[in-house]
Amino acid sequence: MALYVRFERADGRRGAGVLEDGMVRVVEEPFWEETRATGEVLPLASLRLLPPCVPRSIVCVGLNYGSHLQGRPVPDPPTLFFKPLSSVAGPGDAIVLPPGCGRVDPEGEIVIVIGRRVKGATREEAEAAIFGFTAGNDVSARVWQQQDGQWWRAKGSDTFGVFGPAIVTGLRHDELEVVTRLNGREVQRGRSTELIRDIPEIVRFVSAVMTLVPGDVIFTGTPGSPPEIHPGDVVEVEVTGAGVLRNEVRAG
Repeated sequence: MALYVRFERADGRRGAGVLEDGMVRVVEEPFWEETRATGEVLPLASLRLLPPCVPRSIVCVGLNYGSHLQGRPVPDPPTLFFKPLSSVAGPGDAIVLPPGCGRVDPEGEIVIVIGRRVKGATREEAEAAIFGFTAGNDVSARVWQQQDGQWWRAKGSDTFGVFGPAIVTGLRHDELEVVTRLNGREVQRGRSTELIRDIPEIVRFVSAVMTLVPGDVIFTGTPGSPPEIHPGDVVEVEVTGAGVLRNEVRAG
C-alpha cells in the first residue's frame, strides 16, 4: 500500500510525493506508470495538500447504494453525470455555499482514480486501469437538483467537487469503506461491497463511451441520507487507507 499526494510549498511551488510517517518523499510527475523519487524528503506539516491528481474528466455515479435509493427503483441504465473542473476543491479548502442555493447536503463517496488510458474495456481491463482510490464529497444543492433539467449548478458549483487528501494504492476494490462525519458526528457509512454497480463495472460502463486517461476520477455514489450543511460546519469524509478529507463550510 502507498499513499500519493500533491502539495504546494510555502513558496508556491507544487509537486507530488509519497506520504510516509508524516514525511513526503518527493517523486517526479507523472507517477502513474513508475514512481521515481527525486531524493528530496519534506515534512508534511510544511506543505499545503492539494487534490491528489489533476483530472481531465470527473464522472459521478448517482443512486448507487440501496440505502440512498429510499425505495426508488434501481436506475437502469445507471445515473451518471459530470462535474466541471471548476468545481474541484481539495483537503482544507472551504466548501462555499452559493447565494440562493437552498438546502445543500454533503455526499461522502469512494472515488476511483484512473492510472492508465482505457476505452471499451472488459471488466478485467477496467480493474487493471485503476491506479487507486481517494475520498470524495459530492456536494449537492437539493433545490437546484430538483428544479433544473441538468445538475450543472446543483453539483457543479465552485467547490462542490471535493476530493483527497491522498490516493491509496494496493487495496482491493471490494475492501473499502466510506464514513462521513458532520461536526464530529457520523452521518454516513457504506462499504464498496454495498454498491449496486461495483467499481470494475463502473469503470467498464464509463469506458464504453468515453476514453479515460490517467488522473481522471469517478465518484461511485453515496450511502444513506446525509443531513443538510450550514456555514460554520465541518465535514469529514474518510475512505479506507486514503485518510480524512476535511472541509469547513462557508457562505458565498
